[in-house]
Amino acid sequence: MKVIIIEDEKPSARRLQRMLKAINVEADTMLHSVEESIDWFNNNTHPDLIFLDIQLSDGLSFEIFDQVEVKSAIIFTTAYDEYALQAFKLNSIDYLLKPIDDEDLEAAVTKYKARLPQKTNIALDFEDIKKLLVNPIDRVYKKRFSVKVGQHIKLVNIDEVECFYSENKGTYLHTTEGRNYLLDTTLEALENELQPETFYRINRKFFVNINAIKDIISYTNSRLQIKLNNYNDDQVIVARERVKDFKQWLE
Repeated sequence: MKVIIIEDEKPSARRLQRMLKAINVEADTMLHSVEESIDWFNNNTHPDLIFLDIQLSDGLSFEIFDQVEVKSAIIFTTAYDEYALQAFKLNSIDYLLKPIDDEDLEAAVTKYKARLPQKTNIALDFEDIKKLLVNPIDRVYKKRFSVKVGQHIKLVNIDEVECFYSENKGTYLHTTEGRNYLLDTTLEALENELQPETFYRINRKFFVNINAIKDIISYTNSRLQIKLNNYNDDQVIVARERVKDFKQWLE
């Protein structure tokens, strides 16, 4: 049985590799990004089973399958909430909720092995899952953020935010008034908290508000440069692998 792990956090990937080895499953290949995974699939025999994280270093893992035909069974490893779990159940896909438990891992592998005779009939509708992850029914999005200003707590309404960005291991919001505030969260956590019609993650470091975009300029390597109303930084760049989805988001 050929098994690979696709996980952006290398310590987590190595931990999962050790856990699998303990139940006699060898996963010699570990991939960490959408781009790396696409290249690997295009140049290697597809595995029997993939352990697949959802959020990779350069985008959602679903983007891999926009360019690669799925030929493998998949067990998702995810920190997503109940809506995602509902999606996996509806599509009969195995999932492991992080932090992964030894017994759950062994049960998932056992379930996969039990399905081997029907492997060719496995049908995974990634678009349906993706929609449920991004736009689950009744999802409540953040309307405001509390930020610390000296000894005071200030509330910033979501419509006052031009962008969110990470810098020096911190996560910040930038307001329409040109102020920057440190947040007690991560960009990964914001993925589930921001209205997807208004905010888009253009790369690993930035979410931008569609209402704050002043200009969009063609940039090197098939990327796009974003000019915001009040945030002056030449590095607000749409990653190449996200340009297509970004253009669709603008519509």
